[in-house]
Amino acid sequence: MSSAGDLQEIERQAVAAIAAAATPDDIEAARVAHTGRKSPLAEALAGIGSLPPEQRGEVGKAGNTARKAIESALEERTTAIQAQALASRLDEERVDITLPGDRRDVGALHPIMQVRREIEDIFLGMGYAIADGPEVETDHHNFTALNTPEGHPARSMSDTLYIEGGHKTALRPQTSPVQVRAMEAQEPPIYLIAPGTVYRRDDVDATHSPMFHQLEGLAIDEGLGMADLIGTLQHFITEFFGESLESRIQPHFFPFTEPSIEVHVRWTDKRGRATWLELLGAGVVDPNVIEGAGYDSERWTGFAFGLGLDRIAMVRHGVPDLRLMYESDLRFLGQFS
Repeated sequence: MSSAGDLQEIERQAVAAIAAAATPDDIEAARVAHTGRKSPLAEALAGIGSLPPEQRGEVGKAGNTARKAIESALEERTTAIQAQALASRLDEERVDITLPGDRRDVGALHPIMQVRREIEDIFLGMGYAIADGPEVETDHHNFTALNTPEGHPARSMSDTLYIEGGHKTALRPQTSPVQVRAMEAQEPPIYLIAPGTVYRRDDVDATHSPMFHQLEGLAIDEGLGMADLIGTLQHFITEFFGESLESRIQPHFFPFTEPSIEVHVRWTDKRGRATWLELLGAGVVDPNVIEGAGYDSERWTGFAFGLGLDRIAMVRHGVPDLRLMYESDLRFLGQFS
């Protein structure tokens, strides 16, 4: 049986052992040894019930005092050991804040995507919506619905990238199929632009690529004509390039528009020669296309236009070779970030 003096001795030994602990493992071992279920303190407290009644109060008080002292010593020594460990770690892992930090390059949109976003904003400001569609398209949407007859050069395998298995499915050569799908899905009036990737067997020079980016526009409403088309294009060119860019309009032919035009701009090639560069094609939508969509061509008229975003970026930045846009050379692309 334990007396009050025994408990005081247990307290003294436990506090001394705790004070000698130097590491987190030492302090954990001291905790188990002096407060665990088999510790001298636990055994002494368990035996209080067997003491004579007149001794229980004194021994119980001494036991409670010893328990609090041991727990307080454990808490204080644990805090001290943790503080020492943190100080040691900070000293070993000291950072020289005067050294320059690690540079993290900031990404930016590709110049073609920058051009696309800016053009989209211009046409959204004119009330146009943005439409999208599949890049693998049917013969109907690629050609038939656009008034392109059988035997037209655009349908040949030398111009169009067909999917294996026949001439019924191909990578879209323009985003015009998006316009067809929009006309099939809704009634006029329609004002939309269709940006996206297109594919052609075309890499003859520095201004062409077999994969490129196009943005086409379509407007179907009552009373629209060539004057509305030219006004729209002139507004776009002025908004995008400013009034300093020299441009011209000349007649052309497209199967899905009649009459048709091309817009050319002054451009300097990689040899420093100033020349006219085709910027976009456009025209009044052919009545056959209107009728093919199920609209009354006597009531509804419209215009369409298509431009290469890659070529727009070339003109905007004075790039002499379109293929530079696709080489993923950060030295080149970083100039436009």
